[in-house]
Amino acid sequence: MSAADPTTDPRSDHELLRAHVDGDEHAFAELVRRHSDRLWSLALRTVRNHQDAEDALQEALISAFRRAESFRGDSAVTTWLHRVVVNACLDRIRRNQARRAEPLPERTDTELAAGGGTVDEADTGLVRMDVQDALGRLNADQRAALVLVDMEGYSVDEAARILGCAPGTVKSRCARGRARLAPLLAHLDPTPQDVR
Repeated sequence: MSAADPTTDPRSDHELLRAHVDGDEHAFAELVRRHSDRLWSLALRTVRNHQDAEDALQEALISAFRRAESFRGDSAVTTWLHRVVVNACLDRIRRNQARRAEPLPERTDTELAAGGGTVDEADTGLVRMDVQDALGRLNADQRAALVLVDMEGYSVDEAARILGCAPGTVKSRCARGRARLAPLLAHLDPTPQDVR
């Protein structure tokens, strides 16, 4: 087979996207391979449900595949891909708003530790569940802004480009989201409660 090994493809993301538009059958698959973990993480943190995240990510990748020629090149390809994923997630959240969120399983530290993990792993899992539950109480726009800025590490300007809004809007959504999260996550404060 004469096709280049996708794990060593030296082309940049911009070159791969251009090659895809020009008919290279393997270029888009390489883009997805390079960024799939981060795209999946973004989808899962935004919609908070594995099935919805899978569906939103699939819809986003199909959309990106079909609309690759619309990429103008004024931002990084990853920024464009993240925007497509966030938009697909927000669309899915809006479609599902009438549906109630699935309750998180009621499991204790003892049950988690007995399941083969250490108490530290159990604590980490419980913290993760608490954070995900708190994020679920935010509106979709605030959650998307916080996920991009605080969890994915994007700058406010990059998040604004991904979300298609002004940087001030991202700052406002993050500030309001953080204000709503603070009381919900106060019990996770690492400040010692009882100093002996």
